Amino acid sequence: MGNKALVIGSGIAGLSAAIRLQCKGYQVTILEKNHQYGGKISQIKSKGYSFDTGPSLFTLPELIDELYELTGQKNQFKYLKLDKVCTYFFDNGQQFVANSDPKKFSIEFSQAFNEPLPKVKKFIKRIKRNYDLTTPVFLESSLHTPKTYLRRSGLYGILNLWRLNMFQTMNKNISLYFKNPNAIQYFNRFATYNGSNPYQAPATLCVIPNIEINKGAYFPKYGMVNIAESLYNLAKSIGVTFKFDTEVQKICYKQKKVTGVETKNGIFIPSEVIVSNVDAKLTYKMLDKKVPSKISNAENSSSAVIFYWGINHSFKELGLHNILFSKNYQEEFNQIFNKKTLPDDPTVYINISSKLKASDAPEGCENWFVMINTPADYGQNWDDLVAQAKEKIIQRINQALGTDIRSKIQTEHILTPPLIASKTGSDKGSLYGSSSNTKMSAFLRQSNFSSEAKGLYFCGGSVHPGGGIPLCLHSAKIVSDFIPSIK
Repeated sequence: MGNKALVIGSGIAGLSAAIRLQCKGYQVTILEKNHQYGGKISQIKSKGYSFDTGPSLFTLPELIDELYELTGQKNQFKYLKLDKVCTYFFDNGQQFVANSDPKKFSIEFSQAFNEPLPKVKKFIKRIKRNYDLTTPVFLESSLHTPKTYLRRSGLYGILNLWRLNMFQTMNKNISLYFKNPNAIQYFNRFATYNGSNPYQAPATLCVIPNIEINKGAYFPKYGMVNIAESLYNLAKSIGVTFKFDTEVQKICYKQKKVTGVETKNGIFIPSEVIVSNVDAKLTYKMLDKKVPSKISNAENSSSAVIFYWGINHSFKELGLHNILFSKNYQEEFNQIFNKKTLPDDPTVYINISSKLKASDAPEGCENWFVMINTPADYGQNWDDLVAQAKEKIIQRINQALGTDIRSKIQTEHILTPPLIASKTGSDKGSLYGSSSNTKMSAFLRQSNFSSEAKGLYFCGGSVHPGGGIPLCLHSAKIVSDFIPSIK
């Protein structure tokens, strides 16, 4: 039993953790309650259209490349860097296309929003410095062990925390650099990358746009679903075993040390190393332990309502990623986080993978992934809210594009917070676990190891360092660093 390891859940973090542990000499088995791997990453096919249903933005591809290097296998994962990251439509009619080249971005941003170029460059330089400063501590290491802070990088990061303006909100800090409301709204948007509110979240989150601006955005050659496909095939190629339709009901332990798991159909599977890639709150339920108050009391991140539309038209003004901003951004977040309802005027995100992968839609057509940010599921009437959301989205799209989009919708599928919760096990359908709306949020996330049961570890979007593909991959690496090699 000493050389066996179990991973519960086959999301991106679970697949990555399994690959890393298999490389360390363990016989790894992934237990997945669904009949398919990938977690939030999956695919819908309908009437000639293909939709990647989960995350749509891809950054930091080197984190996946690293897994291939670790295994020594030939890298089968192909991707390309975007020249244009995203097209933005503002309520006042202004449009802005974010360039992937940092120098071009700075110049074009300055010109578009009439902001002084030196200030734009200063802000971009600062977020890069702060990203480089914080990444070794907040993204690549555990925040729950003393050795993180005793390392040179950790000590240096802590001593320079004052540079992050933790006691200012993200919006306040951005407003010190820029005056144009559209420029401020552009940078505030990055709070949504971890499901937070820029009017509450600390200015620490201003490091998020550094990834897009200074490192770039990418597109997997075979679509976002290929991220999960590639990691699944890589895991299989090095000997990881998969058991689908296998739901874990209980994590067993004796004398504060894990001994294995019990499945829903009563089968006991022994192991002294268990990695949970399911929501932290659900993991505590499996342990039959009370969820720690710092986790149970944490504010849930935002969720989403997503429409997957097959559109029988091609729009030249749209790119792969598109944002149609609301008029009153602060009120939008107020309704999502404080009133727990859908905003009256939602910001609309449209992802069209067929722009780069033509086979995702019939010729002359486009596959639209249309998303708005919403609160998590607190028992709202989602049937009514979704109907309202559709009308508001259509109205905003028609306004921005001067079209009648309703008449062009050939096929439709819908994803809601309750469906996200049931399909992925995420608490209340939150996309990123807990929000980062307080300055201590990063420290209050579930750690990557259990203090309740030795041998139990946590990875995925609900634990440190957070949600989104890059952070989930980081969480798996942190877990792997805790577990000794047996080769």
